[in-house]
Amino acid sequence: MPRAQSDTKAEIQAVALDLFARKGFERTSLREIAERLGITKAALYYHFPSKNDLLKSLVEPLVQDMGDLFATYGDEPEEIPEGGPGRARELLGDYFDICVRHRTLLVAVLDDVGSLAAVGLIDAVVAWRRRLDRLLAGPDRGVPARMGAVIALGGIQDVSVRLSAEEALAHREHALDSALAALVCGISQKD
Repeated sequence: MPRAQSDTKAEIQAVALDLFARKGFERTSLREIAERLGITKAALYYHFPSKNDLLKSLVEPLVQDMGDLFATYGDEPEEIPEGGPGRARELLGDYFDICVRHRTLLVAVLDDVGSLAAVGLIDAVVAWRRRLDRLLAGPDRGVPARMGAVIALGGIQDVSVRLSAEEALAHREHALDSALAALVCGISQKD
């Protein structure tokens, strides 16, 4: 029985993501993806005219999730009050969940940054991090506060890609506590 078109497209994406994460974007060929699926390259090209188009389709859910994150938190940083972290912990938690959800993709593209350039995402990723830094540390804070935000976000991202998804999720609260501690420590330091 022939495959449904949507099934084939999803299967191509799943195999490509697995191969990109294990071998890298540049070292994975469309021929290899087609062979793994038992389809012709022509069938693969029907769904994805190029390897870059395939990667773009894999990145779209991450782009959507980041857009949703920024729609939730807006552009105004929240002052972290003396008595607690306010929404900073929620923001870090939501970012953690996005990183874990897209763990395989992050592994694939972070090990092969050229793949981000291939689909024009370098600027977007840099803009996301700057926007997150601003939301956490504020635009007018000094270097220690910005360092705290960078360490918090980098730690969250690294936990999601260096640990299995199961390990990361099992230790989510500890990861958030650690990230928040770095953020608060940076904010409490004088320039």
